[in-house]
Amino acid sequence: MSEKTLWKPTFTTRKRDDLTDAEARALICELCHHFYQQGWASGTGGGFSVRSGERIFMAPSGVQKERMMPEDIFVLNMDGEVIEPPQTPGLKVSACQPLFMHAYKLRNAGAVVHSHGMYAMLATLIYKENFVISNQEMLKGIQGVGAFDKHEVPVISNTAYEEELTDSLEEAIKAYPKAQAVLVKGHGVYIWGRDWMHAKAQAECYHYLFEAAVRLKQLGLDPSRGGLG
Repeated sequence: MSEKTLWKPTFTTRKRDDLTDAEARALICELCHHFYQQGWASGTGGGFSVRSGERIFMAPSGVQKERMMPEDIFVLNMDGEVIEPPQTPGLKVSACQPLFMHAYKLRNAGAVVHSHGMYAMLATLIYKENFVISNQEMLKGIQGVGAFDKHEVPVISNTAYEEELTDSLEEAIKAYPKAQAVLVKGHGVYIWGRDWMHAKAQAECYHYLFEAAVRLKQLGLDPSRGGLG
């Protein structure tokens, strides 16, 4: 691939539904740059996809997300099949593709984020089973959750290859209908929303909660009790 200039985010796209081809491609590049700055997509890790109607626009696999350009994006149908390959030669569709598709089909998602954020990863290691937190104001940012609720996010075991997570992620999504995310032990997290704005907000709230849980544990406090008592 030829040398590229860094993509500079503008966040000028404001439409929630029925994005044009150009808007969807530009949006993915902008958000992946933003996620890189947040530490969610370092190296070539992480990923993002957005749905517009029956078309899913998806970042490629194994590329530096902060350097992506609109011509690098794959377009898939609702069966997860590539219907428009990127203009840039030599790219591969994201290894997250089958995992993203579960959120689109099971939750009618409009966008899905895959993050390798440090606190998301650490949060998977401080619980024997699922992630649990309560009594945090930021919980109100999660769909259907109140500040004093005890919110649980499933944690599934990691595998050598991302696509091997497909079955366990599907089971977790079905088993925890109140969660808008699935954590992967020692790996990261998948988060979705009804559209790209909602998915971005859910991701930001969850990452805050993951960090809060890790810091509460460091203080000897119990995140499942919100650090109280």
